[in-house]
Amino acid sequence: MTPRDFRAWRQKMGLTQEQAAELLGMGRTAVSQYDTGKRRAPAEVIETVPRYIALACAAISHGLAPYGSDEEEGR
Repeated sequence: MTPRDFRAWRQKMGLTQEQAAELLGMGRTAVSQYDTGKRRAPAEVIETVPRYIALACAAISHGLAPYGSDEEEGR
């Protein structure tokens, strides 16, 4: 998943950066960095979003709850 793919996923899901951060369990700054493909400190270009984030995006897209959660067990 590229930063462009990540941004497209977030927009397709209708999520703000804050909402995506909450669903993915990360800070809004990280979501912003994946959206733009740029990290400020240390300054570097992000060419790919980590696989575990891409997998989490896929799970969210399919309505899956976190493994082992009360939601996942239907409670």
